[in-house]
Formats: sequence, structure tokens, C-alpha cells
Amino acid sequence: MELEARIESELDGRDPLTLWLASLVGSIGLVVVAALVWTQAVWDRFIWQYFWGPVAADAQAARCALRDGSTVELLYSSDACSQAQAAGQLIYAEPGYTITSEIGYMVVLVYMLVGVYLFLQRYDLVTELELYYPLVPFMLLGGSLRVIEDATDAAVRAGVDPSIPYPLNSLLVSPIIYFTLFILTLASLMGVRRLERSGQIDDGNRALGIIGSGFLGLTLVYLLGLSVTKEYVELYPQMVTIVVVGATVLAYLNWKGIDAIWSELTDATAYVGFFVLWGHAIDGIANVITGDWLDALGIPGEYFAKHPANRIIVDITESVQPASLSAVVGTSWPFLVVKMIVASLVLWLFTEEFVEDSRRYALLLLVAVTAVGLGPGTRDMLRVTFGI
Repeated sequence: MELEARIESELDGRDPLTLWLASLVGSIGLVVVAALVWTQAVWDRFIWQYFWGPVAADAQAARCALRDGSTVELLYSSDACSQAQAAGQLIYAEPGYTITSEIGYMVVLVYMLVGVYLFLQRYDLVTELELYYPLVPFMLLGGSLRVIEDATDAAVRAGVDPSIPYPLNSLLVSPIIYFTLFILTLASLMGVRRLERSGQIDDGNRALGIIGSGFLGLTLVYLLGLSVTKEYVELYPQMVTIVVVGATVLAYLNWKGIDAIWSELTDATAYVGFFVLWGHAIDGIANVITGDWLDALGIPGEYFAKHPANRIIVDITESVQPASLSAVVGTSWPFLVVKMIVASLVLWLFTEEFVEDSRRYALLLLVAVTAVGLGPGTRDMLRVTFGI
């Protein structure tokens, strides 16, 4: 491939994966040293406040967490958290994301994608774009595993010992769950490739899809079991039905529209482009329903957007859209529009020339673009479906 040859040429024969691993170890070491030397500035007011504090609070079903030196206090009341945040005397963290954390996670994502690409290149694990399809169940699995962690939070609020206690459940809290899911997916991929090369199975992609679907099925069965046996978990099938059907119709119409006008884009990615749009449609529709239409569907509870982008879009809509219109159409609908426009524009990158130049790189980007929509969207959809 041209891209791979260019990388090897620029590195003058040095192993790119080894260099990347060395940079990873060096970066981690630098952060550790900085946190030890400048503890308050680096650990307390940056890493803990924006990254670990929100994860720890989320994993323990807390509304927020306060840090004073080495002491951490968890608060479970919204009013108490509001008062603590207004006082501003202690370092404050709450579940969810901030602009700072989202920028940090995007930098880490790009850096890790480089490493994954080099790993796949070294061990020749990916040779075709068709691997995308068996990875779709793993993307759905991430959202369903996240809802299992939400169920542990619901158990804590109900005064019941959760099946996955803290800190083990932190592995299922965003964004750590992305690393957990990556390790599970990579292990499955390496396993099926080894079996395929030894002649024990004929189709590694099919086997990978079966493994991912099996994991996904187990998580859904577990959640269904909770809805039947536990009082703190309910079942609202209208949510998953509307989201899946609506997302499928919207993504298909969008994809067919692109195919009719710019067929060269759909030729390069085939039905992968549809799944990219579908993943972001799932996220968009789930957000619109949770933001404005739960009462109309007979689903109790309140759910709030944890990403700054969602909140910003809703705030702008509330400020410019007449209140009379908001009462009819809600204020979350622009998020769906933005999601579909951005996902459609992203597909413009994947021309036939780009895909042919490096199938590994194209595959990684397509998986990453889909996962950032389908992962959170699946979580929002299933969380409401099970009333958690």
C-alpha cells in the first residue's frame, strides 16, 4: 500500500510500532512524574478534576465528587452538588464530559488510532474493508455494557448491592469502556485470525461477527433478566423500537440520496456508508427522544445530555427558537440534524482512491467515526429502554 510504504520510507527502516510504544511509555512516565512533582496542579486540578473524578463519581452513582487534598467526598443530591459548585472552595467533578475532557479524549483517540494502525500493519490482521461488518456487533456491545454499569448505579440508588462493585465497574464507565471494548475486540480478532491461518475455521470475519453477536446477546439477555427480576429496572420496548426503526429509515434515505447524487462515495465504501449514517442516526434520535418526548411515550424519568456539544446545541435552540414552537417540536431536534450533516460530510473523505491507498487506515477511521455515534447512541437508547 502507498501509505504503508511512505511510513516505512520516512522512518528509514526503523520499526514504527516500536517507536510508537516507546513514545507511549515515555508519555505515561512523563505524566506520572509531573503528577508526583506538581500534584495539585497536574493531578488534583487537571487529571482528577476533568478525567478520573467524573469516572469515579459515575461508577459510584454519585451526582458529584469533591476533592480536598487527599480527601474525596461523594455527594448524591443535585442540590448539594449545586451548592458545592457555587461555593467553589473544593475541586469539583461530576459525571459526564467537559470541553477540556473532550479535547483530551480526542487527542488520545487520534494517538491510539495511530498505534492500532501500526499494530494491525505489523501482524497483518486487516487486509480488507469487509472486516467492518463483523465489528458492528462490538460497537453495539459497548453501549449495552455501559447500560450494565448504569444498572449497578440503579442498584446502589435502590439500596441493593450491585453485581459489579466499585472499582471494577469503572471498566464499564465512559471513556474507560472504550479501552475495555478495544482489548476484547482485539483479542477476538487475533483469536479468529490465528484459527483461520491454522485452517481450523474457513471464514474469520464470519466467526468474529458470531463472537461479537454472542457477547451482545448475553448483555441484552442479562438486562432483560434484570427487568423481570429487579424492581429498579423496567422495560419500555417502545423506546428501542422507535429509535431503531427511525434510525434505519433516516439513514437509508440519507444514504440513497448520497448514492443518487454522488455515487462515487457509496461505490468506495458500499454499505459501510449506510452503517456510519445509521450509527449517528441512532445517537441523534435517542437524544431527541430523551430530551423532549419521553412523556409522550409514557416513559418516566429525566435524562440529561452529558456531552457539551449536546448541551450547547439545546441552549442555542432554546435562545433562538420561539417558545411556542419549542412547546410543539422540542429543543433537541437540531442535534439530530447536525449529526446527520456531519456524518454525511465525513463520508466525503472516503473516495475510491483514498480507500484503495490504505484499507487498514480507511477501516480504522470508519470504525472510529461509527463508534463515536453508535456507542453513546446505543447506551442512551438502552438506558431508557430499561428505565435505568
